[in-house]
Amino acid sequence: MEMYVISVILASSLIIPFTLKTFFPYLWVDISYFGDLLWILVRFVSRRRRRPFFFVLDRFLEQTAAHPDKPFIVFENERYSYAYTDKRSNKTANALQAHPGYKAGDTVALFMGNEPAFLFTWLALAKLGSPVALLNHNIRTKSLLHCFNCCKAKVLIAASELKDAVEDVLPSLTEQGVTVLLMTKHCNTPGIESFSDKVDEASDAPLPMSLRSHITFKSPAVYIYTSGTTGLPKAAVVNQNRLLIALAVLSSNGVMPNDVFYLNLPLYHTAGFIVGFIGSIETGSTIVLKRKFSASQFWDDCRKNSVTVIQYIGEVMRYLCSTPKRENDKDHKVRLAIGNGIRADVWREFLSRFGNIQIREFYASTEGNVGFVNYAGKIGAIGRVNFLHRRLFPYILVKYDTERDEPVRDANGLCVEAPKGETGLLLSKITDIAPFVGYAQNEEQTEKKRLRNVLKKGDLYFNSGDLMRIDKDNFIYFQDRVGDTFRWKGENVATTEVSDILTICDCLKEANVYGVQVPGHEGRIGMAAVTGKEGAQFDGSKLYKHVVSYLPSYARPRFIRVQNAMEVTGTFKQMKVKLVEENFDPGRIQDPLYILNDNEKSYVPLTAQVYCSILSGNTKL
Repeated sequence: MEMYVISVILASSLIIPFTLKTFFPYLWVDISYFGDLLWILVRFVSRRRRRPFFFVLDRFLEQTAAHPDKPFIVFENERYSYAYTDKRSNKTANALQAHPGYKAGDTVALFMGNEPAFLFTWLALAKLGSPVALLNHNIRTKSLLHCFNCCKAKVLIAASELKDAVEDVLPSLTEQGVTVLLMTKHCNTPGIESFSDKVDEASDAPLPMSLRSHITFKSPAVYIYTSGTTGLPKAAVVNQNRLLIALAVLSSNGVMPNDVFYLNLPLYHTAGFIVGFIGSIETGSTIVLKRKFSASQFWDDCRKNSVTVIQYIGEVMRYLCSTPKRENDKDHKVRLAIGNGIRADVWREFLSRFGNIQIREFYASTEGNVGFVNYAGKIGAIGRVNFLHRRLFPYILVKYDTERDEPVRDANGLCVEAPKGETGLLLSKITDIAPFVGYAQNEEQTEKKRLRNVLKKGDLYFNSGDLMRIDKDNFIYFQDRVGDTFRWKGENVATTEVSDILTICDCLKEANVYGVQVPGHEGRIGMAAVTGKEGAQFDGSKLYKHVVSYLPSYARPRFIRVQNAMEVTGTFKQMKVKLVEENFDPGRIQDPLYILNDNEKSYVPLTAQVYCSILSGNTKL
């Protein structure tokens, strides 16, 4: 009998793992993820209960006390410890507090690229209890003023190399009584004051906590700008509670205190600021900060600085895979890559070429209230759905009518759930746990992201604007964006904003902007169908100069299609579907086609030869 029992136990020990692996292949990773979710929840709740209130700044001060001499920022040939960063931010805060044009708690706009001063200044403003607007350093004139005014900032702090951009909008800022500070030791421009010299001379004494005693979890912490679905960039309000949630989530993203994090994405973006900067504060890691992404320098930087964690958007991985192969491609210490938007084919190529690096793909948006993590490592997926995640953050994929540009509704006026395996629009229920704060000074656009009567009358959901698909194994895949936004080089491009910019060029009457797919590239590249003003000739040089003056590089239409008349619907909406289908193929389009040429500083004719060169990958976009 004993031998029989022993035999059964031995057989079971062999059969059960085989059965689980065959029929429940993701059971163990699911259980591990459930543990992570519970840890995140416990960590968040415990911090929420702390008094006085606990914020990101407090976590930074904890890390500084724990290891003051540890490098926090590595930038070019300089290293800045946690203690130095703390003291430098104190000096920045004391210099600003002494300025008559600022009082503690005022909203401040930060107009800088990736440099240590960005991080020092944000921490300084956190110590002063000031919300911070993170301005995209590529925007100019109209867009810059719009973004600045969204957050009602009282002070603008800009990098010295952005002086010209500041001077372009200085009359408007002066009229509003804005204090303009430039990170330089000398400035002769009336209305702009030097600030670096004041910081150097200021005390590094700690700031009293009373300066931020007014802050609650609902207080805005940062404004991060997003193009969204229409219009000029919108300021998504990221409050203190959302940053606290981010801290808890980032504690379980696989990054450890002894990791070295390579941060080359823009700090004005959610990815760079929250995942890179705030995430490293949570884990107590070292940041290797880069001014901008460089595919040619990427791996050499990683080797030089013993980088163990890298951050990406889909295009970054493709660019890395497009560099010439080297014998030392796998000679590095990188073990983890965190990001979003990597295509399945690029994912496979990246792993094959650069070695066994864990890819932690995730989905989230700056203003959204739901996110997914591909914790199982399924190539191509953005995450995995499960009942616990869905209970905490209720969401649904609903059928979407791409022609009418709206969700499909049934006879009762409710949305129709998309069956598993079919593409649907991601909607996430707005709850106390998953709130949607909206956009600063823009209730109209905030309301557009709210969707009512989804599953029952009176319910309220956040409209992500993203089309998703869930497969039979419960992995979720990003399919496309809807509405008037497309994504290029990791940036959202609002077509209405670009159209508005194009039509103020004196040779154009109308512009219909849309995104078109290019083989071998992520997302869609900008194209515009335009009509000319009566009696005006299309002027490629003039239009080139216009778009370069008003639009960042990723938002500039690469292709122009000149039409005699603009096609509109019965309700006078511009028609895009046919234009998107015809793409930029001169073999299908009879209208004159042009391509932006930076070398000639003009839009030049798009010939069949150039078209073939683009498709073959010889012409880079």
